[in-house]
Amino acid sequence: MRKGAQMRWSAGWYGDSACDRLPAGGRAVPGLDAAWTLGWPSARIRTAGEGRAALAVIGECGADDRELANAPALVRAGKWRALTRWPGSYLTIARSGPTLAVIGDLTGQHPVYWRTDAAGTWWSTSACALAALDGAPVDPAALAAHLAFGQPDVLGERSLFRTVRRVPPGHLLLIGPEEVGTVPYEPASYGPVDLHRAGPAVRAALFEAVAARIDGRPVSADLAGLDSTTLACLAARSGPVTALTFADPRLRDDDLAYAARTAATVPGLRHQVVSGNPDTVYYQGLDDLAALPVTDAPNAYTVTAAIKRAVLDTVAARHTVPGIHLTGAGGDALLSAPSSYLADLLRTRRPRDAWRHALGHGRLRHTSAFTALRRAHPAARTSLPGAWRQIAADLRGPVRAWVPQAQRPVSWTPLLATADWMSPDARRHLADALIRAADELADPPTLLAPWADRQDLARVGANTGGWREIALAGYGIELSAPYLDNEVVRACLAVPADQRGAPGRYKPLLASAFAGTGVLPGFVLTRVTKGGFNALAYEGLRRHAGQLRDLLGPTSRLAALGLAAEAPVDAMLKRAAAGQPTAQGALHLVTSAEIWLRQLDTAHTPVWRKVNFRVAAA
Repeated sequence: MRKGAQMRWSAGWYGDSACDRLPAGGRAVPGLDAAWTLGWPSARIRTAGEGRAALAVIGECGADDRELANAPALVRAGKWRALTRWPGSYLTIARSGPTLAVIGDLTGQHPVYWRTDAAGTWWSTSACALAALDGAPVDPAALAAHLAFGQPDVLGERSLFRTVRRVPPGHLLLIGPEEVGTVPYEPASYGPVDLHRAGPAVRAALFEAVAARIDGRPVSADLAGLDSTTLACLAARSGPVTALTFADPRLRDDDLAYAARTAATVPGLRHQVVSGNPDTVYYQGLDDLAALPVTDAPNAYTVTAAIKRAVLDTVAARHTVPGIHLTGAGGDALLSAPSSYLADLLRTRRPRDAWRHALGHGRLRHTSAFTALRRAHPAARTSLPGAWRQIAADLRGPVRAWVPQAQRPVSWTPLLATADWMSPDARRHLADALIRAADELADPPTLLAPWADRQDLARVGANTGGWREIALAGYGIELSAPYLDNEVVRACLAVPADQRGAPGRYKPLLASAFAGTGVLPGFVLTRVTKGGFNALAYEGLRRHAGQLRDLLGPTSRLAALGLAAEAPVDAMLKRAAAGQPTAQGALHLVTSAEIWLRQLDTAHTPVWRKVNFRVAAA
């Protein structure tokens, strides 16, 4: 296992005078003034242009040399969205005369943050780095929103740190001599494309996304559900792929059976089974926080790190040099849709479609169509700002009795169980922040499904960064999530949610994209089952309840902020120990947030180094 790799981030300065500090260990980006990268290999930093029109792409960018050489013309014309259309996942920094554009991606793989003072503007892909400029503290209301909602865009440009602002996905940071701010480059929703017509575009986008990662290094891939199997089969068309299936008798799914059959059918897949053991459960390893990945925000993969490491240990044992590992993260959010789209069918006066879909979802969930529609009706009758105002009123009211989230009414922004573990003061401050956000929402979405899709992708994208840190810091392996590429997102989300998530077929968009192409075996495309990790989550909660009580007990940072009281957390742990239904997602959220806060307290590595103006300008 490889240790000590530096967390990757980029940063830059825009001001009338030279900056008085530099990122410690940073490397200047060629051709761009006052821009640096940390931890990125030189092969992942590509530049084009000079003088008044120049740009850099940082990350996995599939643009060829000719496309990149022609890109300065796009910069001069201010065609920012065109710079986000290449395969891969990357950050773009573009300068056109006195204007600087910093462009992240649609799913938060390359987030952008910024802060200003009288002298100029700092930007970075790391909120922690910008906070470290002057020790800006965590913003309790923003952290409360992270815990209570799980939707990154609820508070708009508010980050987890005071004085540090975030650029929402689909927006860019535009800095000029007179002003600085965020500008949208992506529409809030796409013109609808029928599922069958969208197939070729989805197939082409995934082909290019995978091809952009294949560069001669060893390739490994998860081989489990439909999403990861698709990527493994695409990669195998270019060469051998170590295909890994995590198998544990506690899971009781059919992932292994399908994986073995796929590997026996598809040339190039070298199947490797990763067998679970007593230590491959959720919450394993929380007694040594120093061994957990350091991330820029609370991250769900701190909870499942032991399982991810078991897979990566197997990859490392098979490959003599670090390579690329493909994961299907994001596939669920793109290729299917939650039944909350029923609210949109009701809102747009499609009652027959709503009834037909409700019947199908009722059969899948062993409930009635009336129940499905009853859950959807409240969201169909309100707007996003109206929903936030109602949630604010609920936060000012009494704490709710816990019931599983799936039994609550559909909401634009579901209020999670974590909100009921907060102190009255924290709930009141969160309610105030939510009212301000509702008042400031300039162009609210008209349909729930596109909003929820974007929030799910932003959450998955941010969390995938934690898995990436595990792979990179521990093994030197590059984790790649092709479903989170901009062009894949665009191709999939152009298909309306009621077609992607229709209950009659499981992930029909993949069948539309790959049926008859020979890329995937037919039995994969007709699969209707999906594995899950609930058994390992419950086992981890039972085995590590004592550690979690210590972590979230009297010395908890969250408790000190009023964000997770000891008593309701302990009650939920007792439910898990008794095998009762449990707010697993809420426990994951508070655990990862507590770990993140403690890591912030113990971080000693210097982020910036002071320089004098002459050195900084040199």
